[in-house]
Amino acid sequence: MTTPGRPGLRRLAVAASAVLLAGCASFSQDGGIYDVSRLTQERIAQPASLKRDQDSRKEVTALLSKPLSPDAAVSIAILNNQGLQANLADLAIAEADFVQAGRLPNPGLSFGRVRGGGETEIDRGLSFNLAALLTLPARTRIEGRRFEQAKLQAAMQAVTLAADTRRAYYVAVAAAQAAAFADKVRGSAEAAAELAGRMRATGNWSALDAARERAFYQDAVTQQAQAHLQVTTAREELIRLLGLWGPDLGFALPDRLPDLPTQPRAVVNAEANALSQRLDVLIARQDAQATAQALGLTKATGFINVFDAGYVNKSTTGLPRENGYEVSLELPLFDWGGARVARAQATYMGAVHRTGDIAVKARSEVRQAYASYRTAYDIARHYRDEVVPLRKQIADEVLLRYNGMLASTFELLAESREQLASVNAAIAAQRDFWIADTNLQSAMNAGGNTDARTAQ
Repeated sequence: MTTPGRPGLRRLAVAASAVLLAGCASFSQDGGIYDVSRLTQERIAQPASLKRDQDSRKEVTALLSKPLSPDAAVSIAILNNQGLQANLADLAIAEADFVQAGRLPNPGLSFGRVRGGGETEIDRGLSFNLAALLTLPARTRIEGRRFEQAKLQAAMQAVTLAADTRRAYYVAVAAAQAAAFADKVRGSAEAAAELAGRMRATGNWSALDAARERAFYQDAVTQQAQAHLQVTTAREELIRLLGLWGPDLGFALPDRLPDLPTQPRAVVNAEANALSQRLDVLIARQDAQATAQALGLTKATGFINVFDAGYVNKSTTGLPRENGYEVSLELPLFDWGGARVARAQATYMGAVHRTGDIAVKARSEVRQAYASYRTAYDIARHYRDEVVPLRKQIADEVLLRYNGMLASTFELLAESREQLASVNAAIAAQRDFWIADTNLQSAMNAGGNTDARTAQ
């Protein structure tokens, strides 16, 4: 339908101004990395950054030049893990969607020329999508929320990487410490087996007792091999998380795990804090809010799905030029938009229920993680304060008896093995405590069931 007149030109000018204003959306300087760094800094005291330059390489090299601490390992992983860097780079995709949502489709230009019977008729037209203009604010808000959600997801990946790195670090250090004790156990068993063989040869030892010592020695050889394999496996897991290769693989770890803290961590309002700062809860809330806004947009465009308006003019030979505007509207004769609205409503309700489910799980995971943390602390402290000192006292007493010729060499060796076994169990308990501490922090900050992420 074409209507001549000047009012159409004024309306078109207003619409064209809106188009120009809508095209002002632009990209940020950092692609959302600053917000991700802030989120990770608040949770793991380490800022995530998208940089693979010479400065970051120098920082990694400096951290690798001395035995790694848990915090240094996390810093290297945040700087050097290429999987995390790829996820941070993907933020640009979400920002591009956000910027695109703030821009209208390009206007359409039409031109037609018909000639015949000595007359020439020329049609010109400029059109653009008015429905896209009307829904521009809503679409921009929706994509803005999705961009914020992408930032939360990137921060969650960084926090999860930090937790995985700490677990792998504690497992690697404990494995090396346990392997050192396995070497001592083998040495003790080897000495006992040689002594038993000599005494058996002189007739001072029974065949049964000599066979027992040899069997213990063979078991110690197997356990030593398994311990050293665990060292390699744990170290390689840590290497993968740190993103290292080549000459960097020769980094050093400390000889022993960190000491237990003087007192266990006191967590106040753990459930409330988890619901306010856990990234998976924040992501679920963002998803529900974005879906709610999308529902409103779907209702608004349920009937008006295509609504185009534009300026047209017409020139005919021998006649004055005609100006006007043209409007095209999709008539809802067959599709009234009910299916789209129903789908949006179902999607929103699903997002609401998922948010509630994540909140329930978050509360439970925090309680479970803290219970595991306290139990692991009590067990590790029990080994440190009771079991290991008691075993040392027994070994000292057996040594005194041996020096007084009241105990045999085999009693001394057997007690030495028992003492080494108790120390090895204490190392495992100390490792489990630090892993439980990491799991508690992860349950408070990132989310996901981390109770099973312990080394056996």
